[in-house]
Amino acid sequence: MTQHQTKDQILNQTTRQHWMSVMAKSSAETLIALSDKYVNSHPFETIRAAEVGLTQVRGRMGGTGSQFNVGDMTITRCVVRSPEGHYGHSYIMGRNKDHATRAATLDAMLQDQIHQSLLMEKIIQPLAQDLAIKKVQKADTVAQTKVNFFTLVRGED
Repeated sequence: MTQHQTKDQILNQTTRQHWMSVMAKSSAETLIALSDKYVNSHPFETIRAAEVGLTQVRGRMGGTGSQFNVGDMTITRCVVRSPEGHYGHSYIMGRNKDHATRAATLDAMLQDQIHQSLLMEKIIQPLAQDLAIKKVQKADTVAQTKVNFFTLVRGED
C-alpha cells in the first residue's frame, strides 16, 4: 500500500481486478446472455472501439527461472464511458469484439455503487462459479493422465 492509497482503494482495486478477470476468462456467449437485460437499457459512449491486436507472452522455466518469449497472442481491447462518468476497460484473449465491448460496459457499470451488488450477484458470481467448476474438471482430466515415475532398485547382490 502506497502513502496515498487508503484501504478502501486497495479493496476496490482488488474487487475490480477480480470482476475484470472473471469477465475476461468467461465465455463470451455466457457473459452476454447473463448481462443482456442489465446492459441494453444503458447508453454508453465508446472511447476506444473494440480493436484486435497482439501482445507478447512471456514465460519462466519451471515457473521461477529465467524469462523467455513464448510467442504472440491476439487480444481485443475496448474502453467505454458510462453516463455517470465511469470508464470501463477490457482486455480479452482472442478476437471477439462483442465480448470485449460487453466486458468494458459491465466494468463501467460495476464501478457504480447503484448497480454493483446486483451485477455481482447476477453476473460475476455465476461466472466465477462456472470458471471454478471448469478448473476442477480440467484438473481431474489432467490427473487421469498423470504418470508417476520412480526408480526400481535392481535385485543384484
